[in-house]
Amino acid sequence: MNRTILAAALSAWLFLFLFAGALAEDIHIAARAAVLIDGETGRALFAQNADTRYPMASTTKIMTALLALERCGLDEIVTASKNASGVPGTSIYLGEGEQLTMREMLLGLMLRSGNDAAVAIAEHVSGSVEAFADLMNARAAALGADARFVTPNGLDAPGHGASARAMALIAREALKDETFREIVSTQRAVIPWRDREYSRVLVNKNRLLKEYEGATGVKTGFTTPAGRCLVFSARRDGLELVGVVMNCGDWFGEAKRLLDWGFSRYTRAEALPAGRESGRVPVAGGVKDEVAVAPRDSLAAALCAEDDWRVAVDLAREVKAPVAKGEKLGAARLVAGGETIAETDLLACEDVARLGLLEALRRAASRWPAPSSFGNYWK
Repeated sequence: MNRTILAAALSAWLFLFLFAGALAEDIHIAARAAVLIDGETGRALFAQNADTRYPMASTTKIMTALLALERCGLDEIVTASKNASGVPGTSIYLGEGEQLTMREMLLGLMLRSGNDAAVAIAEHVSGSVEAFADLMNARAAALGADARFVTPNGLDAPGHGASARAMALIAREALKDETFREIVSTQRAVIPWRDREYSRVLVNKNRLLKEYEGATGVKTGFTTPAGRCLVFSARRDGLELVGVVMNCGDWFGEAKRLLDWGFSRYTRAEALPAGRESGRVPVAGGVKDEVAVAPRDSLAAALCAEDDWRVAVDLAREVKAPVAKGEKLGAARLVAGGETIAETDLLACEDVARLGLLEALRRAASRWPAPSSFGNYWK
């Protein structure tokens, strides 16, 4: 291992050892299924029946919001159809033909949990609920999330379900979008209401935003078959945890317990900072004999003192000039328990031009010994 990489890894290990805190004992969550993952890497830190599909109620709307943000502008006008205005359950009471911006619809979707807003968004994006469900399933498959979507709002339907792990992975992906993050952390919003003298006042149903330090989201859900479901997230000291409880009577209380467990046990450890020189690669035929490399992104993860981890580096043995700054020359992996939990590319830190003919000749000549060193050969 390169000395720079070794020093960075030892520093990260020392930080983890000194500041990870006392290890919490394993816990049991009073829920049908639960999971807690590292928001940075997606690694599962806690799992309880996390890979069985169950109805997930309105936590479904996380995927609906993600697709809307990926495919639409926030200022696009969304028109509620008759289908949307007649959806049962929690609602923002859209009238047929009523129009709101996509941003306003998303606020109604994620704060008030409007089932009607979900249908309006689905029809705007895909033309029909059925076509939108196909889009949801394709996106879940791309994320490696074990979920099957039938509706955009989570109202009970045959076959509609997801595992706790799947919902955590979907939420983690959605939280990469700053607009999604802003919406799900909003506690109160006001949006227009057609033909009314007053506006809609939307209050977020996620009590963790007020009750838990560092809470950042995400979404509540309830139907009788699904029970109380909660997808939640919180950030402390640079570490963001994303969790799920499904069919959980004390959903907020158990979410807090799981987050407390995670934050007491795990610390964000940065093995290799982004942009810091982490090795060198020989260059053939270049104006320089080697080029430094640095990680594209920070190589970091949630780790606890019990984790047996190391940094594995794969670098090109040699590269031919010219080399462009930012060119990929290798990769670094953070390995824990024999499993790669984080990975980043190692990029060239600078340009290295190809050696010109005259310079090559000059270098070659400089390697020949001086005439005097040949002794009597020249006499």
